Amino acid sequence: MPRTNFQYEKRQRELEKKRKADEKAKRKLEAKLHKGPGEAGEAVGEASEAGEAQVEAEPVGQGERDPA
Repeated sequence: MPRTNFQYEKRQRELEKKRKADEKAKRKLEAKLHKGPGEAGEAVGEASEAGEAQVEAEPVGQGERDPA
């Protein structure tokens, strides 16, 4: 019985993941380009899909203070 070619199967899975990621990026770019000027911001959940974390900026001058 012939052995399975795992390298070929892995490469095919990687190509499929890349294709899906490219399609998703294309859809997001098209949606961004077609968005009207009055529709600012992102929909809820899009940032979490992209894996982007929302980080709050520290107010200026509120860092470490020199007691001297």
